[in-house]
Amino acid sequence: MTDSSALDPEDRKIVTLARSARARNAVPEGAAVRDETGRTYVAGTVDLPSLKLSALRTAVAMAVASGAKSLEAAAVVTEAGAAADEDRAAVADLGGPQTPVLVAGPDGSVRSTVTAG
Repeated sequence: MTDSSALDPEDRKIVTLARSARARNAVPEGAAVRDETGRTYVAGTVDLPSLKLSALRTAVAMAVASGAKSLEAAAVVTEAGAAADEDRAAVADLGGPQTPVLVAGPDGSVRSTVTAG
Protein backbone atom coordinates (compact mmCIF):
# COMPACT_ATOMS: atom_id res chain seq x y z
CA MET A 1 0.00 0.00 0.00
CA THR A 2 1.21 3.48 -0.84
CA ASP A 3 0.72 6.40 1.51
CA SER A 4 -1.49 8.75 -0.53
CA SER A 5 0.18 11.76 1.09
CA ALA A 6 3.48 10.61 -0.47
CA LEU A 7 2.00 10.77 -3.98
CA ASP A 8 2.82 13.52 -6.43
CA PRO A 9 0.03 16.14 -6.12
CA GLU A 10 -1.12 15.51 -9.70
CA ASP A 11 -1.36 11.76 -9.07
CA ARG A 12 -3.21 12.39 -5.81
CA LYS A 13 -5.63 14.56 -7.79
CA ILE A 14 -6.56 11.81 -10.26
CA VAL A 15 -7.03 9.30 -7.42
CA THR A 16 -9.35 11.78 -5.68
CA LEU A 17 -11.28 12.42 -8.89
CA ALA A 18 -11.65 8.69 -9.53
CA ARG A 19 -12.86 8.11 -5.97
CA SER A 20 -15.37 10.95 -6.29
CA ALA A 21 -16.75 9.56 -9.57
CA ARG A 22 -17.24 6.15 -8.00
CA ALA A 23 -19.03 7.56 -4.96
CA ARG A 24 -21.10 10.17 -6.81
CA ASN A 25 -22.44 7.69 -9.35
CA ALA A 26 -22.69 4.67 -7.01
CA VAL A 27 -20.79 2.49 -9.49
CA PRO A 28 -18.29 -0.33 -8.87
CA GLU A 29 -15.32 1.64 -10.20
CA GLY A 30 -14.24 5.23 -10.75
CA ALA A 31 -11.31 6.25 -12.91
CA ALA A 32 -9.40 9.30 -14.06
CA VAL A 33 -6.67 9.83 -16.62
CA ARG A 34 -4.36 12.80 -17.20
CA ASP A 35 -3.31 13.67 -20.74
CA GLU A 36 -0.09 15.16 -22.07
CA THR A 37 -1.35 18.70 -21.45
CA GLY A 38 -2.42 18.03 -17.85
CA ARG A 39 -6.14 17.85 -18.62
CA THR A 40 -8.06 15.20 -16.68
CA TYR A 41 -10.91 12.97 -17.76
CA VAL A 42 -13.08 11.27 -15.14
CA ALA A 43 -15.50 8.38 -15.55
CA GLY A 44 -17.41 5.66 -13.78
CA THR A 45 -18.38 2.18 -14.83
CA VAL A 46 -20.89 2.07 -17.71
CA ASP A 47 -23.35 -0.81 -17.38
CA LEU A 48 -26.16 -0.53 -19.90
CA PRO A 49 -27.92 -3.44 -21.60
CA SER A 50 -26.17 -2.63 -24.89
CA LEU A 51 -22.92 -1.09 -23.60
CA LYS A 52 -20.61 -2.25 -20.83
CA LEU A 53 -17.33 -0.43 -20.17
CA SER A 54 -15.05 -0.33 -17.18
CA ALA A 55 -14.41 3.06 -15.64
CA LEU A 56 -10.82 3.16 -16.87
CA ARG A 57 -11.73 2.29 -20.47
CA THR A 58 -14.47 4.93 -20.34
CA ALA A 59 -12.00 7.56 -19.11
CA VAL A 60 -9.56 6.66 -21.90
CA ALA A 61 -12.38 6.87 -24.46
CA MET A 62 -13.34 10.30 -23.13
CA ALA A 63 -9.73 11.47 -23.46
CA VAL A 64 -9.52 10.22 -27.05
CA ALA A 65 -12.88 11.77 -27.94
CA SER A 66 -11.63 15.09 -26.53
CA GLY A 67 -8.47 15.07 -28.66
CA ALA A 68 -5.85 13.78 -26.23
CA LYS A 69 -2.74 12.53 -28.00
CA SER A 70 -1.13 10.74 -25.03
CA LEU A 71 -1.57 9.99 -21.34
CA GLU A 72 0.74 10.84 -18.45
CA ALA A 73 -1.01 8.69 -15.83
CA ALA A 74 -4.20 6.84 -14.96
CA ALA A 75 -5.96 5.92 -11.73
CA VAL A 76 -8.74 3.49 -10.91
CA VAL A 77 -10.60 3.16 -7.62
CA THR A 78 -11.97 -0.33 -7.23
CA GLU A 79 -12.57 -3.13 -4.78
CA ALA A 80 -10.63 -5.45 -7.11
CA GLY A 81 -7.03 -6.12 -6.22
CA ALA A 82 -5.62 -5.04 -9.58
CA ALA A 83 -6.41 -3.21 -12.80
CA ALA A 84 -7.82 -5.56 -15.43
CA ASP A 85 -5.56 -6.44 -18.35
CA GLU A 86 -8.07 -4.89 -20.80
CA ASP A 87 -8.02 -1.64 -18.82
CA ARG A 88 -4.23 -1.47 -18.80
CA ALA A 89 -4.22 -2.23 -22.54
CA ALA A 90 -6.51 0.77 -23.21
CA VAL A 91 -4.17 3.02 -21.22
CA ALA A 92 -1.17 1.61 -23.13
CA ASP A 93 -2.92 2.22 -26.47
CA LEU A 94 -3.00 5.96 -25.79
CA GLY A 95 -0.19 6.51 -23.32
CA GLY A 96 2.29 3.78 -24.11
CA PRO A 97 3.34 0.74 -22.11
CA GLN A 98 5.24 2.72 -19.44
CA THR A 99 2.24 4.87 -18.44
CA PRO A 100 1.68 4.47 -14.68
CA VAL A 101 -1.68 3.09 -13.53
CA LEU A 102 -2.49 3.75 -9.88
CA VAL A 103 -4.86 1.21 -8.33
CA ALA A 104 -6.64 2.45 -5.21
CA GLY A 105 -9.20 1.00 -2.86
CA PRO A 106 -12.58 2.61 -2.14
CA ASP A 107 -10.99 4.60 0.71
CA GLY A 108 -8.57 6.22 -1.78
CA SER A 109 -5.45 4.50 -0.51
CA VAL A 110 -3.23 3.45 -3.39
CA ARG A 111 -2.66 -0.30 -3.30
CA SER A 112 -0.26 -0.49 -6.20
CA THR A 113 1.18 1.37 -9.14
CA VAL A 114 1.78 -0.68 -12.26
CA THR A 115 2.69 0.17 -15.82
CA ALA A 116 0.10 -0.06 -18.55
CA GLY A 117 2.10 -2.50 -20.66
